[in-house]
Amino acid sequence: LETGRAPITAGNFLRYVDSRRLDGVAFYRAMRVGPSGGLIQGGVRDPRRLFPPIAHEPTSQTGLTHGAGALSAPRFAPGTARGDFTILLEAAPSYDANPAAPGDNLGYAVFGRVVEGMDVVRRIHQAPTSPTEGEGVMRGQMLSPQIRIISARRVAAAPAR
Repeated sequence: LETGRAPITAGNFLRYVDSRRLDGVAFYRAMRVGPSGGLIQGGVRDPRRLFPPIAHEPTSQTGLTHGAGALSAPRFAPGTARGDFTILLEAAPSYDANPAAPGDNLGYAVFGRVVEGMDVVRRIHQAPTSPTEGEGVMRGQMLSPQIRIISARRVAAAPAR
């Protein structure tokens, strides 16, 4: 996790981990783009387990990018991210902030990356989806069945290689 470069977003994720609010939640979405791209999404969907929304940390501020394995905070408008997270299967630069673009150009907040276990991410991504579940652009992307997260805990960082 990028606690130095994205302290608000990484800290929010760790708050969910430390309070054990990610225990028992699920990966519930697999968005597929092309032959091997897309993302998986999981997190807290029960409003009673959510913490308040956090301030948005755009990639133009943090210097982080949406590369393969990026952990990112989904949101509606800037400042609405809460207890969900996505993991990208391959780079998606269109999710980065682009201050030159019109409209909501702040992208999504990257707060870490997968350093081990992308094979598991790929297996979740290939799990069956329901053709009818989900609203709007998410229709057909909802995992069926969802893949439960038994527990989420902090572990010591691996030594740099």
